[in-house]
Amino acid sequence: MSDCLVVVNPVSGRGAGERIFPRVVQLLREHGVNFDLARTERPWHAAELARQAVRSGYRLVVAVGGDGTSNEVLNGLMEAREAGEGEAAMGVLCVGTGNDFAYGVGIPKDLEKGCAAIARRRIRRIDVGLARGFRYFGNGIGIGFDAAVNVVASRLRRLRGFLVYLLAVLKTLLFYYHSPMTRVELDDRVMELPALMISVMNGQRMGGGFLMTPYARPDDGLFDLCIGGRMSRLEMLSFVPRFIKGTQVGDPRVIMACSRCVRVAIQEPGLAVHADGETLALGVREMDLEVIPQALQVVY
Repeated sequence: MSDCLVVVNPVSGRGAGERIFPRVVQLLREHGVNFDLARTERPWHAAELARQAVRSGYRLVVAVGGDGTSNEVLNGLMEAREAGEGEAAMGVLCVGTGNDFAYGVGIPKDLEKGCAAIARRRIRRIDVGLARGFRYFGNGIGIGFDAAVNVVASRLRRLRGFLVYLLAVLKTLLFYYHSPMTRVELDDRVMELPALMISVMNGQRMGGGFLMTPYARPDDGLFDLCIGGRMSRLEMLSFVPRFIKGTQVGDPRVIMACSRCVRVAIQEPGLAVHADGETLALGVREMDLEVIPQALQVVY
């Protein structure tokens, strides 16, 4: 038996997972990778496959898909770890729309370079976030505006890549203007403010190209936060190119902070929340988040 399981999500990247699957097999074989293959058949199946892979003795589980597939594999590996069933490293071959988790941990977006990285098996340890009562996450949690953007982006079926999220941002600007009073508790301070959005990041980027926390590191034991307060639609629009470049840092309308633990309490009616690009819930009132340092091995 191989010690590497490749988990393919055929519907990732608007169906790109299915189309690119033969190329993945070819490239891995060309790079001398001995692997077993599993295909997902339903939501959360990748998490189940990853956890079972650890129980079966695999040392590396590779997610072939986007951020959603990566998040599921990460959750399966973390569930196995927390249950004392063992550990396996995680790899990613980028097929999805955003690929923000891969970007944040240094995994190549290019498929051939990604396969070469799997063959090389260079490993680093990264932190993992935990949203208590929900799931683990590798890249970030978005609360408010960016979670609403994520919902809109999921409905744009004819586009791929960063353009999906850019168009979703512009569409969301037309209807979203919700900034309830929010209490944000960090390690060293408490803030109360009308919050348009709160990004709690382990990585740097969301939406395939928006640098929410451009100086974040996934292995420093801390979340990086980007908090946008109440602002006009015109101000919101003016920030779009700045978030693409990461130049919102230092603007007094955007709060940047670091913390190992984060608690968010939102007044009614609450806000939408996503984790690694997957919608967790709508109308959330409370979130408790913590970093688990150096919890996951990643091949990059």
